[in-house]
This record gives sequence, C-alpha cells and structure tokens, in this order.
Amino acid sequence: MKKYLRFIQRNFLSRFDRYIIGKFLGTYFFSILLIISIAVVFDFSENSDKFTMNHAPFMGLVRYYTHFIPFYSNLFAALFVFIAVIFFTSKLAENSEIIAMMSTGISFGRLLRPYLVASALLAALSFYLGSEVIPRGSVKRLEFELRYKSRKRPQIAEHIQLQVDTGVIAYIDYFDGQPKSGYRFSLDKFQGKSLVSHLTAQRIQYDTLADERYHWKLYDVKIRTLKGLREQITYQSFVDTLIFMEPKDFFATSNQQEALTNSQLLDHIERQRLRGSGNIKAFQVEYHKRFASPFATFILSAIGLSLSFRKRKGGMGGALGVGLGLTASYILLQTISSTFAINSNWPPMLAAWMPNILFTFIALWLYQKAQR
Repeated sequence: MKKYLRFIQRNFLSRFDRYIIGKFLGTYFFSILLIISIAVVFDFSENSDKFTMNHAPFMGLVRYYTHFIPFYSNLFAALFVFIAVIFFTSKLAENSEIIAMMSTGISFGRLLRPYLVASALLAALSFYLGSEVIPRGSVKRLEFELRYKSRKRPQIAEHIQLQVDTGVIAYIDYFDGQPKSGYRFSLDKFQGKSLVSHLTAQRIQYDTLADERYHWKLYDVKIRTLKGLREQITYQSFVDTLIFMEPKDFFATSNQQEALTNSQLLDHIERQRLRGSGNIKAFQVEYHKRFASPFATFILSAIGLSLSFRKRKGGMGGALGVGLGLTASYILLQTISSTFAINSNWPPMLAAWMPNILFTFIALWLYQKAQR
C-alpha cells in the first residue's frame, strides 16, 4: 500500500499538487469551523428560551449539536468549497505565487488539476457522510427538535388508506399514535378487480414487544370470504397477524427523508409506491440530490479558480462577491427545482441535477475565458 501511495505521489501528485491540495483542504476545514461555530452560537441563542422552557437536558443539547454540526456542514459544503477556493487562490495571486507557477510553463489546465483532486476527496467525503453517517445522526437531531424545539408531534391520524401488499388495501378510520392503537379497521384483498376477502376489526393494536416488524393484534374480527356467488362469514374475538405496515407510516413528519440512509430511502420509496402513495417525490428528490450535491464540488472549484487566479488591483473583494452571488444562485436554484419537483410533475432526477447542468456551462465559459 505504501509503495502504491509513493507511486501516485511520484507520478501524479507533485510537490506543487500537494501544496495546492494542502491549501485547499486547510482553508476548507477552517472556513467550516469558523462559520459553523457562528451558526451554533446563533442557533443556541435563538432557541435557548425554548430549551429552558421544555427542560432540555445538558447532555441532550451536546448530542444535538454533535449532530447539528455535520448536518449543516455537509448541507452547505458547496458554499464552503467556493469560499475556500476564492480565499486561498486570491491570496496566492496577491502574493504573485500563481504568476511564478505559470512562468515555469504550468498551464491553466494543469493548475486546475490539484483543485479537482481535492474536490474529489471532498466529494467522496460528502457523499459518504450524506448517505450513511449524517442520516443516522439526523434521527436523533430531528427527535430532539420535535421534543424540545417545537413540541409538536403528530399523534392522531384519521381516514388512513394504503396498499400493504399487491391487491391488499388497508383502511383505519382513527389511529392514536401514543398507545399505537387504531379503531374501525378493514383489510380488503383483490384478485384482479374481484374482491375475494373483506376483514373488519373494531380495534387494531401494534405489538411493540414482538420480535418481528409489522406485528398486529386485531380484536372483534369479522371475515367475509367470497368465492363466486358464495359468501362465508366467520367471527373471531382475537387475531394475531402480520400486516405490512407500521405506525410511522401513518404520520408524515417534515424532513423525514433526511433521517434515512440511501438503502432506506430506496426501500421507503418502493414501499410507498407499492402502497399507491403519491407522497414520495420529496424522498426521490433527496435520493438524487445526494449524488448531485457532491458533484457540485468540481463545478464550483473550477468556477472559483477561474474567477480568482488573476492578481487584481482591488484584492479578493470583487471575486469573493461574484463567487458568493453565484453560490447563492446555485443554492436558490437547487431549492426552486426541488420545490417544483415535489409540487408538480418535474422528474426528481432532473430537479436534482438541473443546477449542476446549468452551472457546468457557466464553469466551461469561465474556464475558456480564463485560458485566454
């Protein structure tokens, strides 16, 4: 392994590359530390009254901000990349280091290479964190926010209807999330367009002590079995069975998609599609954004270098202003396209990748202009 790394350093990463990559990564993590520290202070000061009123424990606050920091760091990773590139590249240009590099025959394309290598490292880190690590922490973060920030937890659901299996439709008239108990339950089974079984129960209870998921207890059960023109009716006081649904399926909480890993997102999308639910666009957009957002690191790095590699009379202020404007436009476009996909018929993949597509053309135009 060490020989392989030495081979890469000798044949791909020169001292010049390692110098640029070190500057890039150092400035990136420093900007995250600085801005997220300010964000934590503002968030705590804004919500301290709620935390005190709702009796949030000290260790709970520590764990909350432990998950708060990586979530928002990754959410605004594109902004931090842009700030880092603009800042340290402008410093290099101001100190005439880029002029010295290019005087040795280094082209603008060659100058871009270490930026892309650093971007690849950050993109891989961002994808892994956003796909596997941060969603697990978001479960606890969102739970803390529901309990100590908003104290609004959906506990009651009415008129629930969903497809729990192929040709199997479940209906619950009223469900209370606190005891995990529902009333006036029915389960219809179809073969093609024909109804073959109709089950009703006065009460349905989710078994939280069972080892298996989807374990339910039904009380005061009536089962109608239809075979052509013949009908058989049976009564049972109690039925212990598995039904492909859980209490959490009845309550749509905001930002629920943030607490699911990639595999869980795909599983949830498939389950909701099977059930005939139309509320899956937000989950599809979130899934595609987790692939599109890390790719933005390459685009914004190229734009940042193209804007700031020249030595300017006014310093880095102009380049930084243009850069921040472009980054704000990227985030705004990402938000608008996601909203259109969720609330209209836009394809989720197109909504997630549209900002990258548009900004790729901007990056190519600036790259060509910088070369000239």
